[in-house]
Amino acid sequence: MPSTVLSGRAVPGALRSARWHLMNAGTLPADALPPELSNSWLRSWQAGLQPCGRMSGVPHASGAQLARALDMQRELVAHARPVMEFLCEQTRDSDSLVILAGADGMLLHASGDSRFMGRAERVALRPGATWSEQYRGTNAIGTALADDRALVVHAQEHFLERNSFLTCAAAPIHAADGRLLGALDVSGDHRGYHRHTLGLVRSAVRIIEHRLFETKHDPRHWQGLRLRLHAQPEGLGTVTEGLLAVRDDGVLAGASVAALSALGLQWRDVGAIRLDAVLTEPLEQLWQWSQKPGAAARVVHTVAGQALWVKAESGRLPQTAIFTAVPAREHIAPVGDALSRIDTGDAVWHAAVERARKVAGKPIALLLQGESGVGKEVFARAVHHSGPRSQKPFVAVNCAALPEQLIEAELFGYLPGAFTGARREGAPGRIREAEGGTLFLDEIGDMPLALQARLLRVLQDREVSPLGGGKPVAVDFALVCATHRRLAQEIEAGRFREDLYYRLNGLTLQLPALRERTDFDHLLDSQLQALMPHKTLAIAAGLRERLRAYPWPGNMRQLSSVLRTVCALLEEDDLVIDWQHLPDDLAHVLRQQPGTTPEPSEDLPTDLRSLSRYSIARALQACAGNYSEAARMLGIGRSTLYRKLRRPGLPG
Repeated sequence: MPSTVLSGRAVPGALRSARWHLMNAGTLPADALPPELSNSWLRSWQAGLQPCGRMSGVPHASGAQLARALDMQRELVAHARPVMEFLCEQTRDSDSLVILAGADGMLLHASGDSRFMGRAERVALRPGATWSEQYRGTNAIGTALADDRALVVHAQEHFLERNSFLTCAAAPIHAADGRLLGALDVSGDHRGYHRHTLGLVRSAVRIIEHRLFETKHDPRHWQGLRLRLHAQPEGLGTVTEGLLAVRDDGVLAGASVAALSALGLQWRDVGAIRLDAVLTEPLEQLWQWSQKPGAAARVVHTVAGQALWVKAESGRLPQTAIFTAVPAREHIAPVGDALSRIDTGDAVWHAAVERARKVAGKPIALLLQGESGVGKEVFARAVHHSGPRSQKPFVAVNCAALPEQLIEAELFGYLPGAFTGARREGAPGRIREAEGGTLFLDEIGDMPLALQARLLRVLQDREVSPLGGGKPVAVDFALVCATHRRLAQEIEAGRFREDLYYRLNGLTLQLPALRERTDFDHLLDSQLQALMPHKTLAIAAGLRERLRAYPWPGNMRQLSSVLRTVCALLEEDDLVIDWQHLPDDLAHVLRQQPGTTPEPSEDLPTDLRSLSRYSIARALQACAGNYSEAARMLGIGRSTLYRKLRRPGLPG
């Protein structure tokens, strides 16, 4: 990860002179500033920002929008918060804040000195505010995200003079597959600048990325190979080690910054090259090492001749004849492309992915049709993240979820005082928030007719006028819409404008219902892995077939809800999903499905404890009283079986 401290930075007089020259001539004098700072200032100027004076049109998330953002990035936030607390301890009483931002520059979480927090809030340095360069000019968070590098922005190096009381150090955070997830920042009073702060931030980011990798590629559920690398054997198992995830076919599926550095790779190489392009040892040899007890560290060599210590690890599934284990994930396409990651084997879904890929980045509106819950928003996000606008915002608006009187303000924005209850500073609106990125209008078929006319005008003129008057503002975004309604029928009924339909219908894709997909097993298994990353789960014999045959009227949304409930009902030591883990209503429906084996005639217990005792009794009976065999059949440890037997209700 390249970094910039801008040491040897321009003196305040030179910065003032450069700012004056930019405001009057629209250019910067040659060699007046370090290149990284000069490039960022020019980007800020080209975005229409003025170094002095008041700001306008800067998006700030509402409480509900911030909650949605936190939910969407809950894994990042969960791993970052303990590290941020540690970083706060290291910077205590230094008039500073530790801040986590998402990839779009929205601040997600902040903590630090309460006495400095008041000053920071005056420039909106608080959760919900957006600090991308296009809105805040040169600043550590926005510029770290724009340049994908760690850096310090000190005092008057900020493009906006109102931020010159700050000194900020930020570093980008990457997922194991190289996706930019956000940035970690320490901001404080410029008089307290310390050159070691950037080092602290970069170390904290490495810890976060390390934990994200460990969770994603835990050998208990990651079916590929995981390699720990270091130049010294003592470095293995520490935060300084390099981490690699390797698929069965030898392609790199994930990496850490330390591993990329050790092997001379870039993030773009993840998902694109094979392990044999960087290491001389064959993949088969590494797999053999991973299977040996203790998995001792061994020496490998890079193709450049460097010796590295490596520890190879791989997971194992429970060996039980009567249970269907969650199989290893079949890799359809290279990791790293969002559309490839959702292309999981169904032919109709694959055709939709391929057609969407061809129009991604082109000025063609995409219309997604399908039943509620089939994954239209997931598909839209994948199109966005696979196209050239992936580093810009993805803004989703559910046209059916907003009251009719609020949709107009939410979409088009408003000026201060435009209506009763409007925020004092106004709001830019979701369309302007999508500038440069993708606007996703979900349930477009439920948009009121009056607003359809306004939206049509925006799409024709490519500019938006906020409520309350004001000059139109030019906008640039890719448009993806979705609906479960048949818009042609809505047009005939007079509920949808025909001229708008032809604006939205650049390419229409019909997404299949879950009951129509042939990749149900993959979807089921991958969701279980995501929900229980630290457990290897199996599904009881016969139950998988019942689940596969069920029509799933709520589609993927219903499947996700059921699996969350199933995982919540698992005991700590349970490794097998069985009937007692299902919601009662679904279990009843599955038992009534035609063509399935009838259930035992005796009345089954209905509470979980009784069901547990019933299952143990049946297992002991089937195993002729062999406790070890019964424990293996149930997928639990023998000690757990004995503990359950000591409860009342079973002969022990």
